[in-house]
Amino acid sequence: MLSAAPAPPPVPISNSPSSVAPAAPASAALVATPAFRLFLSRLADSARRSLNNCRPWSELTDRSAFSRPESLGDAASRLRNNLTYFRVNYVAVVAAVLAISLITNPFSLLVLLALLAGWCLLYLFRPSDPPLVILGRTFSDRETLGFLVLATIFVVFLTSVGSLLISALVAGAAIIGAHGAFRVPEDLFLDEQEASAASGLLSFLSGAASTGPVALAAARV
Repeated sequence: MLSAAPAPPPVPISNSPSSVAPAAPASAALVATPAFRLFLSRLADSARRSLNNCRPWSELTDRSAFSRPESLGDAASRLRNNLTYFRVNYVAVVAAVLAISLITNPFSLLVLLALLAGWCLLYLFRPSDPPLVILGRTFSDRETLGFLVLATIFVVFLTSVGSLLISALVAGAAIIGAHGAFRVPEDLFLDEQEASAASGLLSFLSGAASTGPVALAAARV
């Protein structure tokens, strides 16, 4: 009578760290996600609040409300009131002037987009671990920041991009100044709630200045 063959011994399963596939790159790539989502969330919320505070463009372009100011004091008073009332519209005008200037100069637009991508990919939303390695050389965060600062200074002050941005900002400021000085604000009404809001895009910038570095620093740990 033949006896049954003994069963083969079970294959040992090792749970040692060496047998586990490294998942560091995937987890490291997700480290910066909260900071990036926080930035996009604040930007989207600011855009929504700004659109809610935007005045009708028909009030901005009402020809019957324009007249020559009697004095510099009158012009300054008009400009101050119109800046308070049309602040969101004025920001949109400056943004439109900047956009038109960049669209009509594709080279400057590409340079700025490349600079912005460099800041986001190499420093702002990139985790500090693993370190940045380019052409076999490892760069620390301080070296990366210094390179990006130097690149920004070169692009803004030593190329035509800087003159284009300054020209667009000056043109936008001139448009706003002329409109605010000649637009009679007597028919405009700004209640206390709207006057104390001071929200929109400007409040986003102040809030981002206080919470943005904290979120980015937490993401880079």
